[in-house]
Formats: sequence, C-alpha cells, structure tokens
Amino acid sequence: MEAESAGAVRDIPVTARRHSTFRDVIDHYAATQPDAPFLLAPEAQRALTYAALRNDCHALGAWLAGRGIESGSTVSFMLPNGVSAATMFLGAMYAGYVVSPINLLAHDAQLEYTLVHSDTAIVFASDDNRARLEAIRRSTGATFAIHVVDVDGLGLQPASAMPATRCGPQDPAMLMYTSGTTGRPKGALLSHANMLAAGRAVSASLDLTEADRVLSSLPLYHINGQCVATVAPLVSGGSIIMPHRFSVSQWWPLVARYEPTWLNMVPTIVAYLLNGPELTPEQAAACRRVRFGRSASAPLPPEQHRAFEARFGISVIEAMGLTECASVAFSNPLDAAARRYGSPGLPLGVEARVVDAAGRVLPTGERGEIELRGANVMIGYYKSPEATQAAVRADGWLATGDLGYRDDDGYYFITGRLKELIIKGGENIAPREIDEALLAHPAVLEAAAVGVPDDVYGQEILACVVVKPGVACSEDELRAHCVRTLGRYKTPRYLRLVAQLPKGPSGKVQRLKLTEL
Repeated sequence: MEAESAGAVRDIPVTARRHSTFRDVIDHYAATQPDAPFLLAPEAQRALTYAALRNDCHALGAWLAGRGIESGSTVSFMLPNGVSAATMFLGAMYAGYVVSPINLLAHDAQLEYTLVHSDTAIVFASDDNRARLEAIRRSTGATFAIHVVDVDGLGLQPASAMPATRCGPQDPAMLMYTSGTTGRPKGALLSHANMLAAGRAVSASLDLTEADRVLSSLPLYHINGQCVATVAPLVSGGSIIMPHRFSVSQWWPLVARYEPTWLNMVPTIVAYLLNGPELTPEQAAACRRVRFGRSASAPLPPEQHRAFEARFGISVIEAMGLTECASVAFSNPLDAAARRYGSPGLPLGVEARVVDAAGRVLPTGERGEIELRGANVMIGYYKSPEATQAAVRADGWLATGDLGYRDDDGYYFITGRLKELIIKGGENIAPREIDEALLAHPAVLEAAAVGVPDDVYGQEILACVVVKPGVACSEDELRAHCVRTLGRYKTPRYLRLVAQLPKGPSGKVQRLKLTEL
C-alpha cells in the first residue's frame, strides 16, 4: 500500500441504503415481518416483535408530543438494559427527537454536567434513580422532567396516530457523551445517517440477515451496545437477546435457551467466560451453532483470544470503534483465515490513515495518530465548536487520539492513546505492551499499566493486576516475569495487586484512574 493511500472501504450493498431514517427502517420491517421478534428480554420472558416495536414508537412519540415536548428536543433515559431502554433508544429517534442515553455508572459531577449541558427536556428513569435526578434538578435549577418507568415496559397507552413531525437523514438522532476521564465529557452529536451507516457497515461485514440473532449484555448507554448490538440487527431485520446485565453464570444458559447466531462481547466478558464454569452438554451443543463472536471497545489480548476460540470452539472477530464514529472504524474479516490476532483489522465503512504530529500521512509500518473519514463520522461536539474544530478537519478527517500503524496488507494495529502514552526517560512506551506481558502470566486475570510522575525519568510505570480466583501469586513473581519478557527498563517499578480494575460501561479500563487504587 502506498503512503498516500487512505485505506480500504468495505462495500455496502445498495439495497441496504434505501432507508434513510430510523422511522423508515422500523416501518419497513413492521410492514414486511410484523410478527418476527426484534428483542428477546430474558428477565421479562417476553419478545418484542417488529410490529410491537413500531406501536411502542408511536405511543412514545404521541406521549412526548402530548406533553408539549417539541420535535428535535433532547430526551434522555437512565435505565438498565430491557424493553424500556430499547424502546426509548429507538422510539425517541423514530419520533424525531434526539435521544441522550445516561451512563448508569456516571459519578454525580459527571451526571450533573451531562444533564444540564444536553438541555434534556425529560428523563425516563427507573425508580432507584429518581432520588439522584431530583437532587440534581434541585441543586442546578434545571427544568427537565422525570418520568419513572418499569425496566421492561414504558406503560404508555397505545396511540391512534403519530404526530406529523418528520426528520431527515442529516438531522441529529443521538447525543452521546464520552466518558470524560481526562476532563469534562464531550457530547458527540450523531445523525440518523451517521448511525445507520455504522449499522449497515457492521451488518454487511458480518453477512447479517433476518435469520441472525445476537446475544449482547452491553449497556444501551454505550455506543457499542447501541450501534453494533442494536442498530446492526435492526437494519438487517434480525433480533437481539438483551439481558439486563452480564452474568457469567447465565451467559451460556442464555446461549442454549435462545440459540444466538453471534455473540457481542468486550475483552472483559471474554476473560470472565474463560474463567467461568464448564459447559453442560446442552450448552456445548449450542456453542457449535454460534457462527462467531465479536469483541470490541478495548484491545483483546491475543492469548485470551486464542484461548477462548480453543475452549469454546467459537471464532472471535476483533473490531474497534469510537463514539465519534458511531462505534465503527475497523474490523477483522468474517473469514477466520484472514484475521490477525492483536489487530482490530481493516477499515470498516471508513477511510483510514496514519499521520505524524504535523498532519503528514505516514507510510506503512510507521507509527503515528490514526485518522478516519466516512459517513458515520459525527456531526460534531454539542455546543463545542472549538472541540469540534480540533477533532474534525475541514476535509472531514477525524483525529482519533489513537496511536498505531498499518502493515503491508492494510491491517491496523493500535499501540496506545496519545493521552495515555508513557514517556520514560524520553522513550515512548505503549501501556498495552505492559498489559500483554502481564496477561501472559498464567496467574493473571486482568492487568493495566499507566505512567506516573518520576523525578528521574519524568514518568515511571505503574501496573495494577487482578489475579485469577484461588491462584497464589506475589508482586515479586510478577516483576521477575516482566524482567524476562520486557527487560528491566520496561518492567513496572510499581506493581499493585487489586480486586478489580476501574472500568467504563463497556468494560474498557480507565487507565487514568489506576493511580487512585
């Protein structure tokens, strides 16, 4: 590949582009396969068909309009996974509103900021979140309404007709806030076109059809749970198994009961399943009917990748995305023989390139910042033109903040984040290199490294490690292992054995919080 080449763009079939808004897509499948299930809710023991989904969208739109909430306004939900969260997520966009899902794990300051900054008109919430919302409303003087609902049903009256409001493909559909681990959260504003382009790219790359069904416990307040686990099955007419939360003990029983054709996971789920109970004969038989698993939201350590495939007989496609691109950027091919362990794969639905600090495109093999351009790149950051201008160039290229390189075959490899890079004595050290060395130790379940201030080197290396249950392992043993695999210079000066790592809603480790452990 030449240095100037921006990367491959997967072709998306023309027939998949005919619906330009969420209302178009939902109306199409409600008309063509009304009785087909869209959402399977295990705890509620019910299925939401495509016809029922459309009817719930109508009821939500009529209810919001009846309370004077104008089309185009922001509406939020603070709910765990379930029928209500799915209906709010899709129904608000269907009815011409901008949906803003709220992270259930957000601390009070972050929650307060996002609620006020988003200008949300109303928050649909479970009863256990009511007190937090009311306290924020009192302390800030915000005027958003609070509507308490059951997790598995909004309980709205059927609507005889939908409001006449209509939105177009370029209109805002979702306002999604980043985690804000390095400062205040930024609100990525995504259009109908952005989100549907992402869903179609995933669907096309995985050859999804109406017959496919995904098991996903990733929360609907995270971009992966939204665009990969929900929008991709929606645009292909498939279905979703959506438990309230991830459970090691319930994962394989759900596979046996509902027979998904693919699994949507993150590395944390892979790690915990590897250390979970043995499969029953019925569960093992159900595994053999799973076409593939997909892992994204954080790098999947190659050792765990291979171990999962060997133990469960399910090939895993590693992929990568980010909020600003509606969770789509790279993916390994569906063909297992063409996949690369340790790589998020080839550009998916986007152009990609690697640039240096001056913005010059770098040739194959050279490391720099990865930039992306495509139909799924966000409109911009809400009420933040300066941040938008800093992230998105005038010609549409998005600066991701991810460091990496492209190999001779066009596969991309991620070596770290610009803000997480460890600079020890002037040498750049990717935290992931330290992580993977520690994960290669048989006693280690999870590991993450970060740079900490040092008077001599500028930064030193701190690594936090979670040891597998019932396994004995000392810090000295881990340090000796690192010396053998990394050399003394890259061996963490500080090693901490901890009960768990700080993580965001998708399971991605929040490195900058490691120093607080």
